Order: sequence, then structure tokens, then C-alpha cells
Amino acid sequence: MGASDSKLVFKQGIFKLSEGTTIPADDLYWKGFWELPESAEDVFSLFSPTDVRRTRDTSLPNLESLILSLTSRLFALRNLSAFPDPDLAPERDALNCIRVLTRILPFIYEADNLEAWEDKFFWGVRRKRKRNGQLEPVVLFDEAHPEDELKDEGADDGEFEDAKPLAEELLDTLIDLLFFHGFTLPYNERSKSKVSYSIWSSGVGCNTPMSSSKELENNRTEVLKLLLAFASKSMYMPANVLPVKGVKAITHIVTCPDKQVVLSTLCSMLNSTLKYNPASWRLPYDHVVIGDPKQIYVATCLQFLLVLILYPIPDEGNGQSPKNYFRHFLGRLHRPQDFQFLVDGMTRILHQPLHVTSSYLPGSQKPLKWAPEMIILFWETIQCNKRFRSFIVDTDRGHDFVILVLFYALEYRTDPTKQGIVRMCVFVLQTLSAEDNFGNGLNKKFERQETLPAAIKIDGFIGSYADFLISSIHTLITGSKGKLDAIYPALLAIINNIAAYLENLNSLTCLKLLQLFSSMSSPSFLLANETNHTLLTSLLESMNAIIEHKYDKNPRFLLAILKSRKRFEALRSFTLESGQEEIERLSQLRKDSTDGSEHPSSPLRSPRNSSIDSLRSPVSARTPSLSNVPEEDGSFAIGDDDSDDEEHEMQPTPSQSSPSNHNSRTPSVSSSVDDAVPLQLRGMSEKARGKMPVGQPSFSRVNSMTSMSSHTAAVPVSAGGFAPSAQWIDSWLPSLPLHTILTLLSSTSNNTPPKSLPTTIDTSPPRIHLFEWSPLSLGWYESLLWSFIFSSEMAAQRGTTGIWNSTTIRLFKVEKEAATGPSLMKPMGAVDAVGSNLVQRIGSLTVRSGGEPPKPSAGTVRDV
Repeated sequence: MGASDSKLVFKQGIFKLSEGTTIPADDLYWKGFWELPESAEDVFSLFSPTDVRRTRDTSLPNLESLILSLTSRLFALRNLSAFPDPDLAPERDALNCIRVLTRILPFIYEADNLEAWEDKFFWGVRRKRKRNGQLEPVVLFDEAHPEDELKDEGADDGEFEDAKPLAEELLDTLIDLLFFHGFTLPYNERSKSKVSYSIWSSGVGCNTPMSSSKELENNRTEVLKLLLAFASKSMYMPANVLPVKGVKAITHIVTCPDKQVVLSTLCSMLNSTLKYNPASWRLPYDHVVIGDPKQIYVATCLQFLLVLILYPIPDEGNGQSPKNYFRHFLGRLHRPQDFQFLVDGMTRILHQPLHVTSSYLPGSQKPLKWAPEMIILFWETIQCNKRFRSFIVDTDRGHDFVILVLFYALEYRTDPTKQGIVRMCVFVLQTLSAEDNFGNGLNKKFERQETLPAAIKIDGFIGSYADFLISSIHTLITGSKGKLDAIYPALLAIINNIAAYLENLNSLTCLKLLQLFSSMSSPSFLLANETNHTLLTSLLESMNAIIEHKYDKNPRFLLAILKSRKRFEALRSFTLESGQEEIERLSQLRKDSTDGSEHPSSPLRSPRNSSIDSLRSPVSARTPSLSNVPEEDGSFAIGDDDSDDEEHEMQPTPSQSSPSNHNSRTPSVSSSVDDAVPLQLRGMSEKARGKMPVGQPSFSRVNSMTSMSSHTAAVPVSAGGFAPSAQWIDSWLPSLPLHTILTLLSSTSNNTPPKSLPTTIDTSPPRIHLFEWSPLSLGWYESLLWSFIFSSEMAAQRGTTGIWNSTTIRLFKVEKEAATGPSLMKPMGAVDAVGSNLVQRIGSLTVRSGGEPPKPSAGTVRDV
């Protein structure tokens, strides 16, 4: 039978599934599903989403029989000693069973009305004949077919015993197939068993390289894709439900008690990912070759690894906390050579976009699409492995990762589809900043900054890694156009965590810190909502820590504080009336400028002039207040573009005009998963951290959801919006940590700081600001990972035959994207057109049926 004939027969067989006639389970018809397709593309293009849905919705018994036939064939092949013999037990059969199951599983998950059926069919108890009754135990039926009763078979109940649920047996079989000689491992005639849990590649846990081939790696990819499809039930749940409800398939895999299976699977995927070297592909313009199997293999290994180690096991309600063994053993790594292997592999991938940016042939190489997944792997490893975290922080390796993470954060800060990556990068930095040695290490001078890509480079920069980090945080806050307001607390927590260790901050860094203070202490910002004052508190605590712990090491910072005397003293006497007066004054000035009344010496054009005018006004004779310390003195407003942040003179910004402006920071707690980031905790001293309960690491997520409590807003947000009051201001203004700075200001009447720290300033111990995971923030994190997986699959398959394409995703938003025609990079000639036409004609064969759901179009993921 020719290729075109087999495709036609296969398509006709697909039609038969939904014709309304129940096909017997022992019919030879089912063999066509593993004998006829010649590739994964055949399965995905001919078995269309419309075909799968029609079968699911009109012929569920046939869908059950199809799944049982495919799994039974796969189980049989796994147990045959001849597999994968091309004549007796060809690997083609196993691959086609895997492909068809991969095709149909997502469409089962998207149907809410089939949830009870799916749970019973895949996870219900089954029965098999005991070994004394037959040579090979065969599952006779499962509870998905309650009409099949043992008494109908005339059998004695004593001849049967319980069998694994179908899903468990299938998952165990797939894990075995990842380590099957001749299929995913090289042939080994000396091995007594066809299944050998040998690590695929040298690296962690293995020093001896194993031979491999393109065929073996492709087979592993096919098996891993089915495992991902099984786990992808996650994508069909809302983000607030997923961490609480969980996914049974992932729970089954990560709770496997067999240490050898877990370690072999963990190390195989880890080593395969981290040994990949994108520089080994030497052809220029390598991305013209679409769908490189090696890159797809490595990306699939990394994605499935992350699905396992990131997964929080839901509490079973019996007081027992199940353990995620993949995460557990990743946290148990301890050998320095293993840590160095991890660092080398991670930096090799994360550095690649920097090399691409500086290439002599622009566009000659394309950045790897799965660099964000590598950032997740780095973050997970430093969270669950304290030794690895120390390995990074206690050496200069931490500097490399700071620069790499900042690159991705700054590169994507204004891209609405990449906000999740930016948020993740910020929390990675906060995780590192909680270590004491991290802050000390940042005082090292940053050499060769000029070699960085334009997205991260600061022109004329001379300073330390601390200067670079703070300047970058300033850019993220001021240059993100309000898109990152949910993580302003985390950005300020990073500064707070390192403040007590900072030395010799340069003038630019000091300026940027005072610019942040100027903006956050402005009336329009403080009165915008009920939580913005907490950001000001965090920034003031950072300034206090620098003064109290490194007074004599930061003369430029002390000078900057003294020059901003008026702003600090005015904040002490801030009132609702003075704040509203200032907002109204600025609003009127902007109105006047709009009417054309502005002139070159206007306060809007000259912040320095506006300050002088304020001092000359009668109000200036009174105690300074924020109403007579104009907001124009601030060089930016939170959320504005920072393109001119190097200039000392600056224009007033829209976000300073009104508390209701959209650029003001919105209420900090939202029910939307978009803002469901990890929750900031109050700063703790080192002594307090030492008193934390044993087994509760600072950042490591626990293995179950047991200890995760629900969190609500510190101050409830009224449905009608926020209206500041004098009582509300009195609730937080007296507790602002202004004492240290005001004491410093009162110790001198000019701009010359005292030679030593005034004795009236009490030095408090450094406080570490941590974050805590909540169910909702875990939902955000999982949605971020699955959006990467979805996008990667769409890109690899060019948006046509992806595993999850055209399904109803609930975990994140998929936005439609207009189709693009031929281009220089994607030409379509006559041969391509003829081939596409043939595929479309075969793939579009369909039968008329009413009531079919509309077919979702291909799209792109909007990051969360």
C-alpha cells in the first residue's frame, strides 16, 4: 500500500469512529490506528480536532474502545521480548499508539462534562485474571464498562484480582519505555532485562557517556510528549483551582517510591538538557532549518522535568504530606562537580541571546525559545537546594546570574506578552538577595560593562555590581509603563535585603534612590491607593540600613540625603489637605500649559524655578510640607518611561496629576491571576529567621499544600474605589521610619555630613524581606510554565499541528494571531503549494454533523 493510499484508508477509518455504530472491541479495524500512520504528522493532520471532538461527543463507546485498544497494544509490546523487532513487534506500532493517545487526550480534558467519566475510566479500579488462572494476566474490563459483569462471563470471583487503574499502568509503561533497549536506549545483548534504568547522558549521577542516536532521541521525544499530554490536564483548569485540585497523572509520577526510577528519570532529563550546546550548530542562519529535532528533544526534556519538580502535591486531607521525590532529590544534590555542571549548562543557554545580540551577522542566529524555562530551572534549584544556593552566592558565579537575569527582565519589561518572565526574574533576584554573602559580593567593581547588549548597558557606567543592580531596578520601576506594579514590593525588597551591605555607591545610584523617594513621597502617589505608603516605608528602611550599617562607606549617599532635606522634612508634616492642595495646583498648572499659557520659565519647564517660586511664596515661611515642596522636584513618576532618566532636569508626568490616573499603582491585591505573585512578608532579622520552624526554608515550597494558608489583602479594597481620609493617613504616617534620616539632618545645618554616625541614631539589625507562596500565586507560576510549553509546541509545529492547538485552554489566555503569508525566511514555491494542497484535501475530508463546537483558531500566548 502506497503512502497516499494508507493516508486515505486511515482517514476513512477515522470517519467510521463517529458514524454512530458501536465497533466491537475485538474488531481488526482497531489495528489500523497503529499500522497505517507513517509519521506523527499523519496522525495530527488526518485526525483533525473536528474528528476527535465528533467522536468524543457522538460516539463515546468507540472512543473508549480506541483508547483501550491502543493501551492494550502498547502494554503488549512493552512485555514482548522481541520488541522492537521490525517484523515481530515493530516500534512503528508503539509510536503510533503513543501518537494517537497524544492526539486525543487534550480533547478529553477540555470537555468539562466528561470529567466524571474520565476519572472513572482512567483511574477506576480494574480486574484481571490471577496468574494461576492464566499465563499472562490480561485486564478483562474496567469500571468504565459497568455492563460487563463477571457473572456474565460465568467466571468465579476467586479467579480475579484488582489491577492498576488504566492511567497508572499507562504512565508506568511510558516511564519504562523511556529506558527500553533498542527503543530509547542502545541495544545491549548482555542486559538480562529489556528495561534498564540507565541515565541517558553523562553529567549528574553518571560519568560514563552512553551512545545515542537521532532515532533513539526522537523516540524519547515521542514518549515525553505523551507524558506531557497526560500532565497537560493542568491547562484545562483555572489557575486558582489547579494548585488545590492537582493533576492525578503528575501526582502518580512524582510520588513514585522507587528511588532508581526517580533518579534515572531526573538525571536523564537534567543531563540531556544541560549538555546541549547551541554553539555546536555551525551553519549561519541556522533558524532557517525549522524544527531541529535535537532542539525539540532538549526542550521537551526540560519542560517535562520542570512540570515534575515544580508541581505542588495537593493535600489529601488525611494529615499526611505526600513528598515530591523529584523535587526532593534535586534538593539533595551536594557534589561540587554536579553544581558546576548545572552552572555551566544553565549559563550556556542563558548566555546565548547575549551572543546573538552581539553577532557580526545580525539575524544569523536565533535565540533559543526555552531560555525562560532555564530561568525556572535555576530558580527551582536555588529554592530547593540550599547548598547550590550557597555555591552560587558565595562566589562570583552569582554576579553572572544577576546580569543574565537582569538582561531578560530589562529586555522584556515593556512587552505585554512577556510580563510573566519579568516577574519571575525579579523573584529570582529576591531569592538570591536574601543571602548575606550576596549583598557583600555586590560591592565588587563591575568590569567590561560596555560589552553588554544595548538592552541592559548603561552608557558611561563606572561602579559596582550593586550600582548596576539598583540602576536596573530603577529602570524596571520607571520604564515599565506601569506594567510591573504587582512586583514593586519585590523590587524594593531586593534593595532592602542588600542595603546593609552596600559600600561606595556612585553618584548615579544615589540620585536614582532619591528619585524613587521623591516619586513615592509625592501626594499623588501616596493618595492613589491605600497600600502605596508601604512602598515608601520599604524604601525608607533601605535608606536607613545604608546609613546605620555603612555610614562611613557611602559619603555620596549621605550628601544626596542632605540635599533632599526639604523633601524629608516635609513628609513628616504631610496632611490630607496639603496633599490635595498640591495635586490641585499641579492639575491647574497642566491645564494652563494645555491652554498655551506655558512659557519657558514656567515651573513645568523648569523644576528648579518652581522650587524657587515655592520658597518665595508666603507658605514657605511655615514648616515645610509636601504642598510647598513641588512634585516637579521628582525626576519621574512610577510607571513612566525612563528614556531620559540620565538627565537631572525632568518634565512632570501624568501620573503625578491625579490619584485616579491609570499609571498610579493600583490596589496591590487582585483576584486576577495576572497579579497573583508570591506574597511579601515583613522583614525579619537574622535572629528571627533562626527561630523559624524547622523544615520551613525561606523560599522552598513545601511538597504539599498543607502549610499554604490563604491570604487576603492587608486592607480591604472597597468596591466603589479608594477615598483617602485624615484618619487613614494618621494610621500609617506616624510609623514611617523617618527617625534615622531626620536625626541625621538635624545633626548638621549645611550639606556636610558628620564624620561619624550620630550617637542618637540607634542601629537596628539587618532585616531580610522574604516572600511566601500562596495557592493563587502557585497557580500563576504553573500557568507561566504551561504557557511556555504551549508556545514552544506551537513554534515547533509552526502553529498547525501542535498537541494543544485548537483546544480550549483555561489556565492562561491565548490570543488570536493573523496568519502570515510567504516571506524570505518562509518561502512557498510550487512544490510546497502542491504538497500543502494534497494534505489539505485529505485532512479536510469531513462529514456533516450538526451542533459541532466552533474550531478555535491558532494563536499566541499572552504571558501572565
